[in-house]
Amino acid sequence: MNKIYPNTNPELQTAVQTFKETWNIHVYEKSLQEYGNCCYFLIREDLRKFLVIAAKKDHTFSKDFQGHQIEAGEFIYLRCKMSRKNASVLRSKFEFTNAVLVGKNNSYGFGDRLGNAGPAHLRAVRNSGFIPVLAQQSIRELERTNRTAQEVMDAASWAAFQEGFTEGFGADADHLKTTDHIDRMVKAGFTMFTIDPSDHVVNKARMMDQIELIKAFNSLPWKQLRCLPEDLLQRYLNEKLSLNNLILTPTKHDLITGMVKYGRVITHTKKLADYLASTYPDHPVELELSIDETELPTTPFEHYLIASELSRLGVELVSLAPRFCGDFEKGIDFKGDLDQFGVEYEQHLAVAERFGGYKLSIHSGSDKFSVYKVIGSIKSGSVHVKTAGTSYLEALRTVAEANPDLFREILSYSMKCFNEDKKTYHISAKLKNVPALESLKDKQLPLLLDDNDTRQVLHVAYGSILSENSEGKTFKAQLMRSLEENEHLHEKNLVHHFYKHLEPFLVDK
Repeated sequence: MNKIYPNTNPELQTAVQTFKETWNIHVYEKSLQEYGNCCYFLIREDLRKFLVIAAKKDHTFSKDFQGHQIEAGEFIYLRCKMSRKNASVLRSKFEFTNAVLVGKNNSYGFGDRLGNAGPAHLRAVRNSGFIPVLAQQSIRELERTNRTAQEVMDAASWAAFQEGFTEGFGADADHLKTTDHIDRMVKAGFTMFTIDPSDHVVNKARMMDQIELIKAFNSLPWKQLRCLPEDLLQRYLNEKLSLNNLILTPTKHDLITGMVKYGRVITHTKKLADYLASTYPDHPVELELSIDETELPTTPFEHYLIASELSRLGVELVSLAPRFCGDFEKGIDFKGDLDQFGVEYEQHLAVAERFGGYKLSIHSGSDKFSVYKVIGSIKSGSVHVKTAGTSYLEALRTVAEANPDLFREILSYSMKCFNEDKKTYHISAKLKNVPALESLKDKQLPLLLDDNDTRQVLHVAYGSILSENSEGKTFKAQLMRSLEENEHLHEKNLVHHFYKHLEPFLVDK
């Protein structure tokens, strides 16, 4: 691979300037990269973006990129669509457009359901101390937005190239439940794999009577756990579990209950981790475990038990998402006792530190500004935050400002779909609390994006808005066009919003 020399060759700089002056087309200046004897950059022509490769007239372009050749002055240019094929070639030439392992460093997940928020995400996160996880999408989100994993990865690669972001970004295959899910995301180049074992959690374990509990404990898959029930009891009940200033003193009942609740979570996680390692031995992999979607908060001992058993089974985590106290509803701030959250967060940090110092992961992390401030004030450990819906809401804020008629249509349809769409979410929004559209002037519409009920109604209906409905209508084309026509406003809104997300972590730092 040739070494990349950004913005160094005066002759090729002249080629870019000639292009701009000849066709009066906007060039994304940060995208300029030199590779071999060519200069690569992105342009915006009308409402579409293209990759342009510039060279001297005596240059012969290789056949790897697919494009249309044009000339100006002493230079030739290959104008290429931002296609899947061209994205793949881009990644082969510019290493920084590939996802990398993030490790146990502070990181921020930017779900981008529309595929156009990446450049703004990178601008917001630059110099924040957080590594961006730029490609982040769950299987459910892919299905609801009618996107493929490859489209998500391609959007991230183009965003990194447009911004000249060479520091590296992660790619999170979120909420994976099956080996088929893993196959789909590995193929697209994802490197972080978030295992979602929620189907294997026994939420009623704490409510079982003693006879039922013992029966469930004895029927656990002990062969997969690679130990005997009596060995497990001895391992935890005869050991002092001291973690910094936290001392855990589980009873036999605590241990049996914890294993009934999470025993199959442990074996399912081990199964998927082994599948990744054996099926894709050369693929870069880091694992997150998500246990946040349970009915009751994760106790420090439950966290310890899961982490300890996974460690014994040889599963290394880069992050773990406990179910914290309070409510982490979609698209609004935390509801709960912040002092209690702070205490429990430090306890979970102590567990994470005992088992390799993995990150604590905050799921449904959009707009949890009060929680960010608490974490920022603790000044220890590492954190990963996942956001997704909040970027979609900033897109709608842009539409509300620039295209109020379209926004009114989107909100009206979202309200129509709300009762059905909310079934898979834990939210408190009520339709009756959403201000009546007919009572609002156009200039008041953007303020609805600061109203909790409206935010959640819009948030949960994204699948209905972005997919073709039973009436054969979709809003996606209109929405995307409005954002393309107002690119600067859209990116301004996103950058401002994510500055607000990142700043609380930096309190007094």
